[in-house]
Amino acid sequence: MTTIMQDIQKLFPSADGNQPQREELLGYMNQILTKMDELKDPNKLTLGDMPNYSEDYYNRIIQSAFVPEQGVSMEETIEKLMELVKGHRYLNSNYLANATPLPNIASILGNLVMVLLNGNNLWDVDGSAAANAEVRITSMLSKIVGYDPVESAGYTTWGGQGAVFTSLRLAIARQFPLSNKEGIPNNLYCFCSELSHFSLYKSMEATGLGINNMVRVKVKKDHSMDLQDLKMKMEEVIAHGGIPIYVLATMGTTDTFGIDDIYEMKEVLKEMEHTYQLAPVYIHADTAMGGMYTFFNEYDFHLNPLAFDEEVKDVLEIYQSKFRHTHLADSMVYDFHKLGQTPYITSLLLFKDKKDLVYLDLDASETPYVGNRGYGSYHTSYTLECSRMGSSIAIYASLLAFGFEGYQQMLANYLKVNIAFRKALKAEFTNVELTNDVSPVTTFRFYPEYPRWQEELNGQLTSNEVTGINLYNEEYAELIGLDRDIIFFGNTKKQRLINVSDNENRLPVYVHKFYTTNPYTTVEEVDRYITFLKEHMAIHLKAISVAELV
Repeated sequence: MTTIMQDIQKLFPSADGNQPQREELLGYMNQILTKMDELKDPNKLTLGDMPNYSEDYYNRIIQSAFVPEQGVSMEETIEKLMELVKGHRYLNSNYLANATPLPNIASILGNLVMVLLNGNNLWDVDGSAAANAEVRITSMLSKIVGYDPVESAGYTTWGGQGAVFTSLRLAIARQFPLSNKEGIPNNLYCFCSELSHFSLYKSMEATGLGINNMVRVKVKKDHSMDLQDLKMKMEEVIAHGGIPIYVLATMGTTDTFGIDDIYEMKEVLKEMEHTYQLAPVYIHADTAMGGMYTFFNEYDFHLNPLAFDEEVKDVLEIYQSKFRHTHLADSMVYDFHKLGQTPYITSLLLFKDKKDLVYLDLDASETPYVGNRGYGSYHTSYTLECSRMGSSIAIYASLLAFGFEGYQQMLANYLKVNIAFRKALKAEFTNVELTNDVSPVTTFRFYPEYPRWQEELNGQLTSNEVTGINLYNEEYAELIGLDRDIIFFGNTKKQRLINVSDNENRLPVYVHKFYTTNPYTTVEEVDRYITFLKEHMAIHLKAISVAELV
């Protein structure tokens, strides 16, 4: 063997399991962990100092990037990697912006196993470990949500977006089996909450249905879909020759954790199907944000074995009453890389009836190079992906390490911290209002003088008044965003839409978000968060006073 090939082989894990190469790989991993740990500061969000994102920041990167003529040493490669790491946010108790969690150790190890095996999860012959794990977690989570594990099916996919897209493809193909060959009829309509994730919007584009055939349904004060408005809008579509085929039930809206009532939704759809002789309308439960709370579906709140606080228990009981009906949906998703504390991307799409997948499956003649063999029995040619990562292994490891009780304790802590934050916020600010119910996220809105949230909800303010309050909050968000390397709060320019007194157009509401998806975010940290907000509010008010004088 040439010296060159021997040098190349050193860039790979060993083929024979020899100790020197294993220790070399472990040594490199140790270097990375050590260097990253040296950059950690529990009082900051970033690993080291945050870069100066000047206007030419990325242009300078473009100009300086090149592939070296000869490979550099592994030590130099690690140093270059650490240059990327510096200034990156680290998911500790200072991150409160969104549902982006710190991956747990078991899931990191599962990810490592996945990378080392590097199997394509399309076919068990090439990815047997991931296929095995995928079958296991599909069964585990089907039992939790209430699907029959023998009749259900599931596979890991590219997040909640992938789940929505595939479920929409299935809804179309199930009702119009020839559409995959002949094209999609132009009178098919889908329905979603006006606060649902933009996944359906993108999926309407990608499937060819078109966003004009996506109907947004109003929400109630609790941010759940108004089912009377759903019924009315479906009737309007039918009256004009349209066919309702798909409803997206949002089980935890992105900004406010609003939860649609799937039970009542199913009743409305059954009534519509009977009245108008419709084929069954497909329901996809977008549980990307809230699906982990199905872990409380069988929890005994009377005995309360984990001794949850009364306020926490009250919220969880409400969740149980809503999430226990998720099994009524035709499909749903578990986004473990949100509240499940696993790495990106770890999403499992579950189908109630695996026989439906025949509508998406490719003919064997179209895949002559995989699956169409006398060996191997797990060929997922119904997935949109051909190359499919084995992220089921990370999910499996996480489920084993946490178990029911581990997840229940962590999910309950999210609520406990939010309750404490809400109380402290109201106690310290006279010009703030909480704009959603208790959940893992608290949305709140500041006012120049005193809270006017109820007036806004009742449509009593003018468009200028609502716009002015939005601007007040936007300027404050920009101010606290400058110190996001210390504490990073989230915000959204459209928590919901509200009526105004002088215009027929409904206006969006700008709010701030306090999102807890981290085990290091505890009740003891709440005072620090409130102090941060108070200090910046003082700066905000001073800036406004100066501007008024000028």
